[in-house]
Amino acid sequence: MVQQHPWSRFVAIGDSFTEGIGDPEPRSDGGNRGWADRVAEVLGAKTDDFAYANLAIRGRLLQQIIDEQVEPALELRPDLITISAGGNDIIRPGTDPDEIADRLEDAIARLRSDGATVLLFNGPDIGMTPVLRRSRGKVAIYNENLRAIAQRHDAIVGDMWALRELKDPRMWAPDRLHFSPIGHHTIARMVLDALGVEHELEPYQPEPLPPVTWRRARVEDIGWAREYLVPWVIRRIRHQSSGDGITPKRPHPTQVAGPNGAR
Repeated sequence: MVQQHPWSRFVAIGDSFTEGIGDPEPRSDGGNRGWADRVAEVLGAKTDDFAYANLAIRGRLLQQIIDEQVEPALELRPDLITISAGGNDIIRPGTDPDEIADRLEDAIARLRSDGATVLLFNGPDIGMTPVLRRSRGKVAIYNENLRAIAQRHDAIVGDMWALRELKDPRMWAPDRLHFSPIGHHTIARMVLDALGVEHELEPYQPEPLPPVTWRRARVEDIGWAREYLVPWVIRRIRHQSSGDGITPKRPHPTQVAGPNGAR
């Protein structure tokens, strides 16, 4: 007998993390699958009356998510909402994690106002990532603020910092900024566990990486910098976003199935 869960309408809001960037799947809406789709697939298989919408857009800052996604999400009358927001703000120079958390708390209070279950994500430990490691201290401060917010508003924390599997390089996409399919799968397992939903997603237990010579590692770093780092820096200088012109991949709640079409 399939175990039921209490939710019938799931809405995910946020940025590229929730959109599913790094987990390409042509058969998924928008061409990317991601952890949210994977969670919805499991939830949808456990009840016939289930719908899922994803309003996330890559590159969005916290205020954009608040202004563009919070009220549209509530208009869909969800009973389960996930929000990952503030990460793109935190990694920008000169931003204040306390101020960002204060604004996020207002959004959490609004999302909880109709009684929906809200799961908010803290940030992963980015100490191993070459571009983002300088923001590690700010992420840690932000995470402590988020724990307090969740406690005050009876929300659930999707604890990315505690997900030590994410230190494995294969959890990350080639751009080293987004998660790979394996990473998204691992995060989906964590979310389902946080929600108390039984699932059959198998844990990924990575085998040791083969040794990489110093010369080969430097060649890979140069190629990565040319393809990903330089365009990222240029967008920051020009105040551009990777999400300019992008619309939500699932703006309306619909039934969800896995890529093979199974319910």
